[in-house]
Amino acid sequence: MRMTRDTMAGAPSGKMYTIGDLARELDISTRTIRYYEERGLLSPQRTDGTQQRLYTPRDRVRLQLLLRAKGLGFNLEDIRELFEIYDATHDQTRQGERLRGMIGERLRQIETQLQHLTDLRDELRDALERVEEQLARPAGPPR
Repeated sequence: MRMTRDTMAGAPSGKMYTIGDLARELDISTRTIRYYEERGLLSPQRTDGTQQRLYTPRDRVRLQLLLRAKGLGFNLEDIRELFEIYDATHDQTRQGERLRGMIGERLRQIETQLQHLTDLRDELRDALERVEEQLARPAGPPR
């Protein structure tokens, strides 16, 4: 997920994308793209007359990275931090170190969740076994 000058360039510099182009290409809604814009994660250019959003190849790559990071469970503030590190410094080492820390933290969260789910599964199996044992016992005479 590290951004480099090559990935931020993404495509020929003259290519521009409308919000509909990006939505179709990335299989997301235009509303989602506008949401990320409202949160300051994307900054499209606007046409003079119609105020139509136009996105650069850099915006397209940012959106792809954002969607990938969201898919890995990162929140928007973490993603914003990575973008800000890159935008402010273009320091891939600093960005990579921060990303490594974020991935490690996310991995710890997932491992904790997995342990909780494993414990819950074991408890449910035990409860099911007890219920099945009770149902297998002959019923006593009615009172």
